[in-house]
Amino acid sequence: MTRRIEIYDTTLRDGAQGPNVKFSSDDQLRVVAALDALGVSYIEGGQPGSNPKAVELFARARDMDLKHARMAAFGSTRHPKSAVEDDANLKALVSAGTEVVTIFAKTWGVHAKEILRVSLEENLDLVSESVAFLKAEGRRVILDAEHFFDGYNDDSAYALEVLRRGLDAGAEALVLCETNGGGLPHQIAAATRAVCEALPDAVIGIHTHNDSGCAVANTLAAVLEGAAHVQGTVNGYGERTGNANLCTVIANLQLKMGFDVVTPAQLERLSSTSHLVAELANVTPRDHAPYVGRNAFTHKGGMHADAVRKLKVSYEHVNPELVGNRTLIAVSEMSGRSSVIQKAAELGITLERDDPATSAVLARVKGLENEGYEFEGADASLEMLMRKARGECASFFTTESFRVRVSHEKGDLISEAIVKMNLPDGEQVFTVAEGAGPVDALNNALRKALEGTYPEVRDVHLEDYKVRILDGKLATQAKTRVLIESSDAVASWNTVGVSGNIIEASYVALLDSIEYKIFRTRSNSKEPGEA
Repeated sequence: MTRRIEIYDTTLRDGAQGPNVKFSSDDQLRVVAALDALGVSYIEGGQPGSNPKAVELFARARDMDLKHARMAAFGSTRHPKSAVEDDANLKALVSAGTEVVTIFAKTWGVHAKEILRVSLEENLDLVSESVAFLKAEGRRVILDAEHFFDGYNDDSAYALEVLRRGLDAGAEALVLCETNGGGLPHQIAAATRAVCEALPDAVIGIHTHNDSGCAVANTLAAVLEGAAHVQGTVNGYGERTGNANLCTVIANLQLKMGFDVVTPAQLERLSSTSHLVAELANVTPRDHAPYVGRNAFTHKGGMHADAVRKLKVSYEHVNPELVGNRTLIAVSEMSGRSSVIQKAAELGITLERDDPATSAVLARVKGLENEGYEFEGADASLEMLMRKARGECASFFTTESFRVRVSHEKGDLISEAIVKMNLPDGEQVFTVAEGAGPVDALNNALRKALEGTYPEVRDVHLEDYKVRILDGKLATQAKTRVLIESSDAVASWNTVGVSGNIIEASYVALLDSIEYKIFRTRSNSKEPGEA
């Protein structure tokens, strides 16, 4: 029988302690909904005893129709100077109204004596009394054994006794926390094995941090030794170097190790959940993240791309669709004819190996990349290049001239753009527009010039704007690469421009973006961004 592993997510508490990770109250509810859809068993919402935002989350989450997950409030054992029935933290945990409460306890004697300033026996009382109080209040209790592995290495008998006290008082899971994050897999495995042998009737959990770069490996090692409850965060967010990345852990447990974690349909949500949480946390997604990253199944080298076309398992360790990702072929100066053909097919374009257009595209790509272009993150620019090489895309407009002026007037910076465009019917359009900056002014002037003939450009919104200096040694003479993400009501797409002048590079990327939208609207083909 396949062993079941329950997932406990602490993104909204432990993960939110990571640098630059911020969730609004509404964001938290969206994260809860996404995690529930992913099939996690528990969602830790924070410490109601010290965080008013957590109190609000628990109150609002009570109105959500969660299908899989249970909300968990988090806090400590009672204060050494408080009676259990009078302890403010325990009262706040009860008032949170969650079915599940997770409390952390000291298992390292050094912490009990030096941090809490209590004797080892008093620390045991804190654990048993706190768990028993919460059980009496009708709560399911999970005990996080803080610094367990340090405590176990220092005094294994005492660390195990802390777990026994929690178990005897009614804790339904005992979580071994690798709080300092410095352990290695063989160390975590040995200690977890010993705990599972000493407490065979207990549900043992694992909670790791990534300070040694082994959080995922340590988690997997613990599961192999008997842990059945896994804690972590989406994308590995957390203080210092982060927590175990649940996106990687879940995929490895289910696809590589054969454990029952989530349903196949839920697993297909893994990539979208990763990206959604990153967006809500205001953190750029890691393109190189295992399984869920944009580059996780991207092939750039010509020989690799050709091999994947013939046999996907030749360079892909799992089917990317299982985790909601997909195979991508990156066209670059390293690409061969097979890469170009595959990338074209991905964009809905048929190129034949001996077609002159294929040679023209390859030569054009390599020439542009030699100038500093990079099409790996700019599919829309690449598609327009390919379609023009095949004669599929007529010229919708040409630029006669453009000018940008930035002035300082009465204490304010004013950005103004002037664009002169030629349209297919011979009409010449001259427009002026202001903006929040020079690129915004250019964007406004372009739209103003074109929307009379091409009303669909009104739907285009600038979502993101990235600038990279290609050779910093050239200082102000260096070339600049601009990557722009645009969207409409349906999808988003990316375009690129390169120039020694940042305004010109931006203008080129803007032109590609608008031209892409016009082509897609008028070709009666797929919507922008669809494969």
